[in-house]
Amino acid sequence: MRGVSILLPLCLLATAPQAIAQIDYANVQLTDPALERAAKDLMETIRCVVCQGQSVADSNADLAADMRGLIRERIAAGEQPEAIRAWLIDHYGDWVSFKPQVDAASAPLWGIPILAMLAGLFLIRGRLKRRST
Repeated sequence: MRGVSILLPLCLLATAPQAIAQIDYANVQLTDPALERAAKDLMETIRCVVCQGQSVADSNADLAADMRGLIRERIAAGEQPEAIRAWLIDHYGDWVSFKPQVDAASAPLWGIPILAMLAGLFLIRGRLKRRST
């Protein structure tokens, strides 16, 4: 029994450096202010897939913390924010980005409001023209 009481603390001490060496980027900011600003800017444009209405920068969900950590790790490794955004979109889908991309699939979402405004202006113009005569 005495051997176990000596070995257990030694085993715990042997694993301590590994635990200390890993940085929890989910809750710890990057030391370089420019890199942290880039990470924060990206986090504010990525939607939390759990909360759905919050960015990962604002969410307290565990998955949002994981995504913050992933973003900081990749920024610290030298990856560009747009490359990280592209990876997150590939992994979670277009919905994860608060900054939607204009492409063939999303073109109607951009075009329909513009067409509706033009149609409304055309109708208003017609009514004003009839009223003035």
